[in-house]
Amino acid sequence: MASLSDDTLRKILIQIQQTAVQSQRALTVTRQQVTNKERERRILQLTVSEISQTEDSVNVYRGVGKMFVMVPRSTMEKDLRSQERALTDDINSLGKKVKFLEKQFNDAQSQLRDIFNSAPRE
Repeated sequence: MASLSDDTLRKILIQIQQTAVQSQRALTVTRQQVTNKERERRILQLTVSEISQTEDSVNVYRGVGKMFVMVPRSTMEKDLRSQERALTDDINSLGKKVKFLEKQFNDAQSQLRDIFNSAPRE
């Protein structure tokens, strides 16, 4: 470290700090996305359970713009389950992204700690 000039060391510190800040921001956004997707999935699960509890003679409607269109119950359940699977896949991929961003942030933090701990005391 002593062989690096102050300007070079300053640039390295700024770059590591920027990485840490960007990772933290992306981590916050990604966690919020996971929360939103989990809420949407739970709503879909509740909708499917309510539809499955109704009698077969009950009409089921899907919202299309400002109107509602009657659809067969089996079609509605199939569509809702496929949406639920898609949300589950999204949540899993976002979970992987959260782990990556946490690792990136922790690495940047440890690099900063190492630099400051190894700096000569004046």
